Amino acid sequence: MKRYQLQAKSIIETLPYISKFYGKTIVIKYGGNAMIDERLKRAFALNVILLKYIGINPVVIHGGGPQIGNMLKALNIQSTFREGYRVTDAATMDVVEMVLVGKVNKEIVNLINLNGGKAVGLSGKDGMLIRAEPKELSVEKKDAPPEIIDLGKVGEVRAVNTTLIHSLLREGFIPVIAPVGVDDEGNTYNINADSVAGAVAASLGAKRLFLLTDVPGLLDKSGELITHLCTREAFQCIEDGIITGGMIPKIKCCIEAVADVEKAAIIDGRVENCILLELFTKSGIGTEVVEHFEEEA
Repeated sequence: MKRYQLQAKSIIETLPYISKFYGKTIVIKYGGNAMIDERLKRAFALNVILLKYIGINPVVIHGGGPQIGNMLKALNIQSTFREGYRVTDAATMDVVEMVLVGKVNKEIVNLINLNGGKAVGLSGKDGMLIRAEPKELSVEKKDAPPEIIDLGKVGEVRAVNTTLIHSLLREGFIPVIAPVGVDDEGNTYNINADSVAGAVAASLGAKRLFLLTDVPGLLDKSGELITHLCTREAFQCIEDGIITGGMIPKIKCCIEAVADVEKAAIIDGRVENCILLELFTKSGIGTEVVEHFEEEA
């Protein structure tokens, strides 16, 4: 009986959070080990299904870099990276779209549906959901002009048409979006999934943006988790070298999103039920980014 009483108490403790987020939209970028480990995959599906059942609207944007790499290798297509971006020629773009839209997206949709949810898979081409443009990338050179890097079919989000997403949410579906966009001429682009998640969250005016990663969050120079950051502090951390490497674009994604999203968080997707722990507990489990703290408002 005591065990059941503790379970009931835990459920009651989530009531203020359920009330706060009821009817709100939560955008989740799904990637990393949470997409590979079978236990974590099922936990992720159950987390988003639970959110939908209690009146919260999850929208999922997924990555798929390792799966793309494996398919390119199997097809003997060479793949190179510049500044963390996969250089994407026409042949590579065909593989990217095939893997992200035709394989990974449908696997996630199937996982959610088999566990009792109602998911629909989308790409940026559906309903002209994600308008893209070529990504411009330049690298500063010491004592020389910046190097302009041609990334091919790598794009960035120009606009998000949220009509289709809103329609699906109203009908009780969980949208699962592959990060592929299209320009006005119909050209297809490979877009960073974090960037797509941030743009979608901002366009929807989401209550929260979650980026699932394979680290606990942002760590300071002593290796301790930084639990809260405002945008001013985030920029300072980049300048001070606390934020480096692949964490820089994630933090910049959060910084851009919180102009329209109440809070963004980088959370550890290796932790089972990480979405519920971040959303329904006071301390959360990751690094939370806000535009400014209340005392600064």
